[in-house]
Order: sequence, then C-alpha cells, then structure tokens
Amino acid sequence: MLHGFRSFKNSVRNVRHLRNRICTRGLTNEHCHTSIQNGVGILKFDTPDSKVNVLNETFSKDCQEAFLELRDNPAASSIVMISGKPDCFIAGADIKMLAACQTKEEIMALSKGGQEMMQQMEDCKKPLVAAISGSCLGGGLEVALACHYRIALDQKKTSMGLPEVMLGLLPGSGGTQRLPPLIGLPNALTMMLTGAGKNAKQAKKLGLVDLVVKSLGPGVKDPATLSHDYLESVAVGVARQLADGSLKKPSRKKKGLKGASHNAPLYVGKVRNFVCKKAGDEVLKKTHGLYPAPLKIIDSIKAGLENPKTGYDAEANNFGDLAMTDESKALINIYFGKQQCEKNSYGKPEKMPQNLAVLGAGLMGAGVANVSLDKFNKVILKDVSDTALSKGEDMVRDVLNKKVKRKKMSQFDADKTMSSLITETDYSTFKDVDIVIEAVFEDINLKHRIIKEVEAATPDHCIFASNTSALPITELAKASKRPENFIGMHYFSPVPQMPLLEIITTEATSHETTAAAVEVGLKQKKTVIVVKDGPGFYTTRVIGALMGEAFACIQEGTSPRDLDKSFLKFGWPVGGATLVDEVGIDVAYKVTKYFLEVFGERISAGDPRVIEELVESGSLGRKSGKGIFLYGESHKGSTRPVNPVAEQILNRYRTPGQAAPSTEDVQWRTYLRSVNEAALCLQEEIIANPVDGNIGLIFGIGHCPQRGGPFQFLDTYGAQSFVDKMHRYEEQLGFRFEPAEIVIDYAKSGKKFMH
Repeated sequence: MLHGFRSFKNSVRNVRHLRNRICTRGLTNEHCHTSIQNGVGILKFDTPDSKVNVLNETFSKDCQEAFLELRDNPAASSIVMISGKPDCFIAGADIKMLAACQTKEEIMALSKGGQEMMQQMEDCKKPLVAAISGSCLGGGLEVALACHYRIALDQKKTSMGLPEVMLGLLPGSGGTQRLPPLIGLPNALTMMLTGAGKNAKQAKKLGLVDLVVKSLGPGVKDPATLSHDYLESVAVGVARQLADGSLKKPSRKKKGLKGASHNAPLYVGKVRNFVCKKAGDEVLKKTHGLYPAPLKIIDSIKAGLENPKTGYDAEANNFGDLAMTDESKALINIYFGKQQCEKNSYGKPEKMPQNLAVLGAGLMGAGVANVSLDKFNKVILKDVSDTALSKGEDMVRDVLNKKVKRKKMSQFDADKTMSSLITETDYSTFKDVDIVIEAVFEDINLKHRIIKEVEAATPDHCIFASNTSALPITELAKASKRPENFIGMHYFSPVPQMPLLEIITTEATSHETTAAAVEVGLKQKKTVIVVKDGPGFYTTRVIGALMGEAFACIQEGTSPRDLDKSFLKFGWPVGGATLVDEVGIDVAYKVTKYFLEVFGERISAGDPRVIEELVESGSLGRKSGKGIFLYGESHKGSTRPVNPVAEQILNRYRTPGQAAPSTEDVQWRTYLRSVNEAALCLQEEIIANPVDGNIGLIFGIGHCPQRGGPFQFLDTYGAQSFVDKMHRYEEQLGFRFEPAEIVIDYAKSGKKFMH
C-alpha cells in the first residue's frame, strides 16, 4: 500500500512537471492574451486591426487585467511582457484620449491612473521582463521602465524614447521619476528635453536595457517574425532564470568613479541644482521661453530627486498644467495634421510609379535622387555632363556617409544604395520611366525645351513633375503634349532633411497623376500637401509677404542682426535676415519681380531696388559666401558679421527721418503679414483646408510651431483680435495690412478655422 501511495505521489509530481513544461492558455480580452510557458507567464498585447499598440483607456484596462491575472496565478513564477507586433512594443499614449480632456483634473486623473498601473508592475514580487521590439515610446517606455529587466531586439525599427516634449507635454506615468536614477540625470534630461529615441545598442550603453538580442535572417518565416519569436524565447529563458535565482536582477547601484559621476547629480543637492540650472539655461537659450514643457520636465525631475514621495504628484500636476496650455494644444494639432498629410487622400493610383528619373544633378536634384533611392525599382540622375553628374553623386554619397557615421545605416547598405543610382547624360534609359522630376535652373524657356525632350523619350503614361518654387505650372505645362500628366512637385532644400513636399496641380492635371505624385512623395517619406497653381503657389507666396515686410523693417532702420533676434524671440527657427540668405537673394529677387507684376505693392513692402543691387553685387546669400551676412569657416553662428557691401546698399535705401520700428512691431508686422497671406490663399482656394495651410508653413518654413500654424493661431488669438490689429497697422502703413475677407467673415460669425 505504501508503494502504491509513493507511485501516486510520483504521478502527481510528473503531471505538475508536465503542466509547467507545456504552454497553457490563459485570459484573452480585446487587446491582450496571456499564457504560461514552462512556468513563465507571457502577457502579449496586440491591438486588433492596427499597426501599432497605443495606451488608451481600453488598452490600459485590458493590460492591467492581464497583468493581475498572471501576477496572482501561482503557476507563473515570472512574467514576460511582449507585443504581438514585431515592429511595435507600445507607441505611446493615444493622443486623441488626451485631446478629448477638457480640464486639468481629467488630465491629472489619466496621469495618476498610469502611475498607479506602473507602480503595481514595479511592486510585483515576481520578476517582470519587458521584451522590446519596434517602437517603444512615451507611455510604452514607461511600461518598460516599470519592469525589472529589459531586453531589446537589435533591429532598425527598435526605438526607445520619451518624445512627449514634442507635444508640449511631459512623461506622465512615472517617466520623470524612474529614468534619472536608471541612466543618470544628464542622460535623462537629454532624452526627455529632446525627445530623441535610442536604438537597442545605444539603450544598452546608457543602461536603459539590460540585454540586446541580435535579429535573425530569413528562414522558415520572414526575418521580422523569426526575430520576434527568438526575442520571446530569450525573454522566457531570462524570466525563468530570474525566478529560480540562477540569474540575479541587475544591480542599479553604480560603484567607483563611474558611480560617483552617476550618483552625485542625483543625490548631492549642489550638484543636482547645478545640472538642473544649466539645463534650464540651455532650454531658455534655445526656446526663448516660448515652450513651457521643457522647464516643467526639469521641475518634475528635480522634485522627485529632492523628495521621492512627492515627485509623482509634481509630475501629475505639471502634466495637467501643460495639457491645458495653448502651446500643447497647438503642437498636438500639428501632430494630427501631420498624420493627415501622410495619407493619400486621392487614393492609390492605378499605376504606381516604379521607375523614377531626376533631371539636374545640382543640390535639389541630388537631394531628390537621395530620398528616392531604395524606394523605386530604378532611379536615374541625369545632367548634361559627367562633371555635373560627378558632383551630384558626391552629394548623394555625402548624405549616405553621414548616415553611416551616425550609425543609422551600415557601410554595406550605404554602398549598396549608392550602387543602385544610375547616372546618364542622355535619355537612352528613359524608355520605361514612370515619372520624371525636373530640377534644373528656374528658366521657363529651358524648362520648356526639356519638357519636349523628355516626352519624346518616355512612354505616354509618364508623369512630368517640375520642381519649381514659383514659376507657374500652368505656363510650364503649355510645352507639354500630355498636360494631364503634368504636375508641380516643390521640394525644400536640403531635400533629405526638409520634410515637406508641396504638390501643385493645374486645371488639366488628372486625378490619377495627382494620386501618383502624392504616393511618390509618401514613398520618399515626405509630408505632402496638394495646392492649386497660382503665383508662388502657397509657401513661396507666404514667404514673399514675410520677406517683403522684413525688408520694409530693415529700410525703416532695423539692423539685420536685430531683425534676426526679433524673429528668434517670436518663435521662428531662423532669423529674418538669415532666412533671406538661406532662400537665396537671387531667388528672392526673381520672386519679388514676379509678385510685383501679379500682386503689385501689396505683397512687397520694401524698395525692390535693394534686392536688385544685392544681386548685382554678387551677394546672393549663403550659397555665394555672402548675402546680408558673410559666410565661411571664420564666420559662424550669431557672431557672423554683416556683409559690408550689403550694409552700404541697405543704408542707401533707408527711409530718411524715420525711427526704427520696435522689436514688438517687427515681430507682429512680419508674422501678421504671413498669416494674412495664408488666409488669402484659403480664401482663393489655393489650399484645400486650414490643416494643409498649417502643415505647409510649419514644415516648409518653420512658421512658429508653438502657435500651431496660421489657422490655429487665428483661432487661439481670435479672428476679431487679428482683424483689429491689422486695421491698426493698416492706418499706419497702408493697404498691405488690409485683413483677408475670410478672416473678417469668421470674426463676425464667431466660426473657427480648426474644427
């Protein structure tokens, strides 16, 4: 009988052992499902019908339910948190959830809820492992930070960061409290104040993750799925070892000299105050105090380090304050607008361009070729000579080499990408080209000749796109025998860095051509707006009004350096005089002449002879080494001297007997003119809607992002207040400050531009 009892006990033990070795299914809800594999609980989150996981109310509730189920399940000795999507861990909080909140109290409740959820995870007595693959941002990283061990897959799409500052917010679920002790105060400040993401290897070096897993090549499954499965198996193994004690939890205490440099800014008051003050000074220097979020981030971090018990309260309170600011609402609207402009509202084209050619191997042409490589079956760069092509190739190679240097691309991939570029001095390889993007000199006769040459060498379906900043697309299309395939594609320089693509349609441009052009832009990773043809299209027309008023201020006595300072303090990314030099004074001259013919003196306030004489003197801007300022190795930054030749010309045309306008007047005059011109473009249906208007100016010319673009500004400032301010300037300075009828109508009706 005793023998029988022992046999029964052994049988039970074997059954338990077998149960722990196999994978058992657990809870399943909309966003999560749990299972237990060899004693390790696996919480897998996977939002259905979505490329990404985002923290919204239902996702958070489902995750918490799944976590608690595993935490309280005695069959699970440890827990792995992993996404069901290889390219996304958690992409952050659902911004729509934040935008829907009407009060600070609602926002604080969201923050407190997130903090409580993360605290439950951190307090879990079972080892909790985060297996990270793809985007792990914002609230997603805060989830990972609450885990006891973090593993990251080394693949291109893995990125860890806290980008809330870009939305005028701060990490509200414990990020400001957990990150500094983990990676050190200076590193944490850099991550949170810039919003920059870290790849797997960078995160390991910082101490943000504990283990990096190499991705796998192709096999039975695709590489992404194979690598993700491998990440899960490694995480399960680590979790089991943490549970049985064969692997100890990483010690977060730093020792020796490294420990002293890590700990002093965290725990020594004077050192901490010095680091935080230095960070605050740097923020004010860069933002001119126009963005409240960075300072609130510093305040939250400091509060937690001074008193850990109140740090989380400070974080939630500051999060609530920031969400109610105009700056955050503006930046959130930009986020939504950008998302809208990264979709093809014209639908997928029937024939997606596969082979692309670029005409002109200069700065613009080489840039367009650069953003097209690896996106199309064939990319051709054509110019009239081998010498010109060689310079273009060097520019393409230089951009790729910079990516290698920044570890955003391997040398092998850079060489492979470069080798795919086809260079030509004739049209012999154009017989199967689907779209040609022309980027030659701004000369209408030259462009007309090229259009005819291209159409003779390409198939009937081939699209011809002109990259021009101001020449009328309708006039250019007159040389085409296929006007339905003709379109404008206005890129911004430098093309690899500037995100906007302004597509210009004529009355004859077909829907299919527009859809295909938008799709090309999206493949090039551009933010795309589509506008109607008209003088200067949209962005150039607004720049024309802006620069015209800037020159008027200079002629009234504002120095170029003071003009720059005024712009920067108002929220522009570059100064007014520097902007002219960046655009190119010769380009500004051609545009000004054209606008004077079309709009008269309404758009160009200054004396056009100033720009004409600057061009005649060879002062063309940065590209010529001298414009309003001097450029070169010895002339950099805010100390760059004014070009003495330009200064003589400007002084010669200064308005006699007139006091220079105040800084405030310079700021408002230039800004209001740009907003009014944007409103006129909406009124004339050059732009389709206010969202395109905001995105076009913010991503095209850096139109004071903290104000959200011209139409967000009009809603925040008030249409009536805008009209009143314009009328006051109109009385002083003339009809160029006459407010657009559409703004007057909105002021009377109380309507808003942004719905």
